[in-house]
Formats: sequence, structure tokens, C-alpha cells
Amino acid sequence: MSSERPINQRLDEDLRFAAKPGGPARYRSATDKKVQCVTVVGADGTVLGYAWANDEDDAAGWVTRKAGGPPAFNERVLWSIRLHDAKARGLRPVEALTELIRDEGAHGIGQVLSGALREAPNATTVKALADQV
Repeated sequence: MSSERPINQRLDEDLRFAAKPGGPARYRSATDKKVQCVTVVGADGTVLGYAWANDEDDAAGWVTRKAGGPPAFNERVLWSIRLHDAKARGLRPVEALTELIRDEGAHGIGQVLSGALREAPNATTVKALADQV
């Protein structure tokens, strides 16, 4: 028996990845236009993050506040899934955000700080809020 291992030709081939069109429908993740947003807090009042939406660019998202710790990252997953589900059902971004506010607490630990949407200049401004300590 030889000390050399036999070569498996399949393992020597270059892998070729080709992007395929399709996949789940998603809102755009950025906009430079005005957005509607809400602040989501934990049971102790700690800000976990911000949900935002803009109908004009079909954009919506969740921004995690790192200072919110592990609960903030858990909440991010829940809000992101609910936004993806809303897009799949054909809801406009602000309509989706309004529905999520109405159903707050149904799926996560966070609560919307104020029941009403407020306006921010753009998604970057909301992200900057999340970066504040």
C-alpha cells in the first residue's frame, strides 16, 4: 500500500457559484428620504433599537442599539422576520410598521416606546441614534 493518499478529482475541481435571481421579497435596506420610525424598549426601559420605514423607496428595517445588549440582538431577529413576512404579504413599508406597532409584544420582548410613528430625516439618522451610547 502506498503512503500517498489517492486524489479525489471531485475535490480538486474549482467550485463555481452563480447568483440566481429570485428569493424572498424584501424591503430595501436604505433610503435617503424621510422615514417613519419607532423606538423599541425592553421591560426595564433600555432602548433595544429602532424600526423605520419609507413607502417612496419601498424601504424598511430594524437598527439594533448595541448598548441594548443581547436582548437588542434577539429583538432584531424578531422584527426582521416580521418585516419580511409583511413584505411577502404585499404590505407597504409604513403599513407594515403600523401593523407591527399594533401587534407589539405579540412576538418579542420589546415594547414600542410611543404608540405613534415619528418622522426622521432618513434611515442614516435612525442608524446614528442606535450608535449613541
